[in-house]
Amino acid sequence: MATGFFALLDDIALLMDDVAAMSKVATKKTAGILGDDLAVNAEKAIGFKPSRELPVLWTITKGSFLNKLIIVPVALVLSSLAPWVIEPILLAGGGFLAYEGMEKIWHHLNGHAQREAQAHHAGRRAHQQGDNLESARKKENEKVKSALLVDFILSVEIVIIAMSAVAEADLWVRAFSVSWVAFLATIGVYGLVALIVRMDDAGLALMKWPHVAAQATGKVMVEGLPILIKVIGALGTVALILVAGGIFIHHIPGLHHVFEGWPDWLAEVISAMVLGTGLVLAAEGVRYLLRRD
Repeated sequence: MATGFFALLDDIALLMDDVAAMSKVATKKTAGILGDDLAVNAEKAIGFKPSRELPVLWTITKGSFLNKLIIVPVALVLSSLAPWVIEPILLAGGGFLAYEGMEKIWHHLNGHAQREAQAHHAGRRAHQQGDNLESARKKENEKVKSALLVDFILSVEIVIIAMSAVAEADLWVRAFSVSWVAFLATIGVYGLVALIVRMDDAGLALMKWPHVAAQATGKVMVEGLPILIKVIGALGTVALILVAGGIFIHHIPGLHHVFEGWPDWLAEVISAMVLGTGLVLAAEGVRYLLRRD
């Protein structure tokens, strides 16, 4: 009995060693897209009233956990039973991300840049401009849904990349490793986003300290937040395009030959912008036809 118990412990220890090693590999493999994930989701999670910032962010975080709770087991099952389904799912997600990125650029080119750049301040001023509670809640719900949809697409990409990094491992090792990466992605990304959206409040608190250095740091944090938000918005758009381009280059047969010899980032940007522009123009055409009717 004792021998069997210690053998079980030994098996568990070996499994944990494998999980730790594979998790390290998967985390390195997904490091780039986690950075993109931060930029995209930070841009999606700002623009709310101060009193609603953390509650809304917590709602998005819970939704992100739910996304991954659905994606991880489904991806594991599909990779075992129907691996051919993974490619169309990835390409559909890439198409959505390319559309999102190019739609933002389209809006900027059509004079809507100010609305995008000042989203954070608009959220902070909403209660001063007489927005009623129902209207404000409707806008909040729409933005949360948009954030969770983008999170879902990026989560699919993160899970698939992590799974490809540990494809040769046993099922249990793959399951634990991919789950760990998914958990780390959610905690890391939205933890940093929470720090960003409350940076001005931390700065105001520092400005009340008696020390000159603390006051100066607080002033920089308060005055730097609007700039940081604009930068995050731009990085979020770039990240959407790069992630989409990476999916297209690696998963559309023959496309990488078109850009053979090109820098990876340039090939990804051009492929995503071309395909994303096509999707935006198609969507605008449909909207135009619907308005005419």
